[in-house]
Amino acid sequence: MKEYMTIKEAAGRWNISIRRINTLCNDGRIPGCVKFGVNWAIPVETEKPIDMRIKSGRYVKNNYDE
Repeated sequence: MKEYMTIKEAAGRWNISIRRINTLCNDGRIPGCVKFGVNWAIPVETEKPIDMRIKSGRYVKNNYDE
């Protein structure tokens, strides 16, 4: 049987906010996470997902410079 951690425990381990982890779970970016009612269960052995947000400050989807 798999062991799971809560979003709060994952936030402490990965040093990111609870809200960000909730968003990652909703987007399916954390493999193996399961929703039980309103709570997410994240497998203990799961690695911290790579941050794919824009870091350059430019919005990538609408490139008006073309």
